[in-house]
Amino acid sequence: MTGPQGQGGSRGRDEADEVFAAHRPLLFTLAYEITGSAADAEDVVQESYLRWSRLGHREIAHPRAYLARIATRQALNQLRTVRRRREEYVGSWLPEPLCTEPDASEDVLLAESVSTAMLLVLESLGPDERAVFVLRDVFGYEYPEIAEMTGRTQPAVRQIAHRARSHVRARRRRHRTDSRAAAEIAGRFLAAAHSGDVRGLMELMAPDVVQISDGGGKAAAAPRPLVGRERVARFLVGLAAGEMRSMRAEPGTHNAMPSVLFHSGTRLDTVLTIDIEDGLVRGLFAIRNPDKLTAAEAPVALTREKEHPWRR
Repeated sequence: MTGPQGQGGSRGRDEADEVFAAHRPLLFTLAYEITGSAADAEDVVQESYLRWSRLGHREIAHPRAYLARIATRQALNQLRTVRRRREEYVGSWLPEPLCTEPDASEDVLLAESVSTAMLLVLESLGPDERAVFVLRDVFGYEYPEIAEMTGRTQPAVRQIAHRARSHVRARRRRHRTDSRAAAEIAGRFLAAAHSGDVRGLMELMAPDVVQISDGGGKAAAAPRPLVGRERVARFLVGLAAGEMRSMRAEPGTHNAMPSVLFHSGTRLDTVLTIDIEDGLVRGLFAIRNPDKLTAAEAPVALTREKEHPWRR
């Protein structure tokens, strides 16, 4: 009897792993948007898997809903834990860059929600506000579902959602440029920087353009954000003529935005993501902290799941 039971147990584990793998992109996307960190999101997904693997999964009527609830609660716990570390972070903090697949930008809401600019807006929310906003406005969960997922009452969830939505609307950007046009503008922008064309750069930037560098105290970076066309243009021209002159640059797509990867020899030195709105560059986000670049070149699958996970 030992052999057949062992085989049955193996088949059960294989089936459980298949179910989990099918929902992994959703769980990672949820965790990344709630925590703002790819490393933390991976920890959440791993912990969710461990909990899932200890269960008799066939007894769970709605695996996707169950897994989403586990991941949400783990992500909330993780976010509360890392908040203090981020307050003590050296220099400006930016989320880890995600190498997104080309079709990520086809889902406009998903593309906006994982953009670096939006993630920085979400960073200004409290943990509960951030989770409720992501679950409601990005993933489309209903209030009773969010209450179950976060452990809050429905009236509290409604109040939190209203407060978070007002906060985000006051800060979010509109009229994102489509991916093909954005890539073309990014190419012109980089060519102008490489040639030292300050005026050409200024013409491609919004008046309130912001440039933020994240070195984490482990790589050289501007200590504070730079704001304004001329300041940012001259800073970029200086970089292009200086330390980045010898680096190899290649285009990419990170956080559903155009990006440039700068390599120093075989080492990835910087990922620059470019936020473009209404045909103008509005944000430049340079991630140089080596701890945040370890997986920056590996494509990540993101999804909001068109079919409602709670009902399956």
